[in-house]
Amino acid sequence: MTQLHTLTRHRDIQNWVTDRHGIPAIARVRNQFGEEHAQLKLSFQKRAKRQMESQDDGMSPCSWTAWLAELDRQQLALKVDPAADEFELIERREAN
Repeated sequence: MTQLHTLTRHRDIQNWVTDRHGIPAIARVRNQFGEEHAQLKLSFQKRAKRQMESQDDGMSPCSWTAWLAELDRQQLALKVDPAADEFELIERREAN
């Protein structure tokens, strides 16, 4: 049985991502009204190799400070499956 963990502490999130050779990134996306907002992303080296290098997904690498500030602003948490190295960004209220 898989044990899922929800990470909310900045240090825990950063350690989980960097231990898996990941980096933080933010994509700017527009909603149906044309308003732009930040969408948090995580980029992992092994996953990037599978994608075509010419593909532009609008993702821009950023600092941990900027990424974690946006995580707090949007009230998100990182739900992880350590066994499969999978993750999902969820609302913090779902974490409690």
